[in-house]
Amino acid sequence: MIGETGLSIGIYVLIFVFALIFLIFFFIIAKYVKLWFQAFVSGTPINLFNIVGMSLRKIPPQIIVNARINSYKAGLKGISVADLETHYLAGGRVLEVVRAMIAADKANIPLDWRQATAIDLAGRDILDAVRTSVNPKVIDCPTSDPSMYITAVAKDGVQLLCRARVTVRTNIKQLVGGATEETVIARVGEGIVNAIGASQTHADVLEAPQLITQLVLDKGLDAQTAFEILSIDIADISVGENIGAKLRADRAESDKRIAQAKAEERRAMAVAAEQENIAKVTNMRSLVVEAEAQIPKAIAAAFQSGNLGILDYYRMKNIQSDTRMRNSLAGDERDEEDGGQDDLKR
Repeated sequence: MIGETGLSIGIYVLIFVFALIFLIFFFIIAKYVKLWFQAFVSGTPINLFNIVGMSLRKIPPQIIVNARINSYKAGLKGISVADLETHYLAGGRVLEVVRAMIAADKANIPLDWRQATAIDLAGRDILDAVRTSVNPKVIDCPTSDPSMYITAVAKDGVQLLCRARVTVRTNIKQLVGGATEETVIARVGEGIVNAIGASQTHADVLEAPQLITQLVLDKGLDAQTAFEILSIDIADISVGENIGAKLRADRAESDKRIAQAKAEERRAMAVAAEQENIAKVTNMRSLVVEAEAQIPKAIAAAFQSGNLGILDYYRMKNIQSDTRMRNSLAGDERDEEDGGQDDLKR
């Protein structure tokens, strides 16, 4: 009796353990069964063991199953579960790529799985790129800041301040390796500066700004970029400073300073020449004084040698005195004549 009771208890415990294991297994497998059933009823059956293997490979089954269902229902039957798993393991955004391919297919934009995954792995937003291909976007040049302008100077020297709006759409074929928005903005700014600089006057630009944008478009600025430029429109243009007039004024000022420097150089040279002439005159006077100092010595030598007598000496002194008197009288007459002329002038 006791043995039968112990046996029945052991059976109940064994049944309980099996039931517990079954419940645990059921709850573990239930989510995989749910995903399997979801794929099955969607017409894209996925092997249950494959779904379980995704978890073992650290791949979220929910993402792969949903991506597979979405692509299959949208008509993209060429994308396999293995492709989705490979892209996820490579670090890609599976759902974003599938949505982008669906949008591209509906918009008749050629985009295959290999190209889409390459764009996604390159770090580009593939879904936004497809949306921009369908619905072009506008890029402000230089920036959206209203205080920023593209500054250019026409041939007449007048500065122009302008802002442009560039309408672009994504070029899917050049999205990998193509230049970004910053390059497009820089090229458009460079083209506007060149076009305005080639204009004869700023009035020509103000009169027909569309000519500037046409010249910029003809340059093919979207080459090797991830965008295709559809149009360039001048949103705002205004007249700045007269740079040419300022440059001419600065040049005139510099020419004046150069002329003043040359004049000062000539004046300094004239002063130096004058001082040199004064020194020469002083030197000649010193030679005259030196020569006059030799006269008394010569007279004394003449007396000693007997070549000059006393009468001759006094006669010479008289002549000198008479000459000084005549010079004095002549000087007084000249002074009186100059005074009379001054009175007449007054």
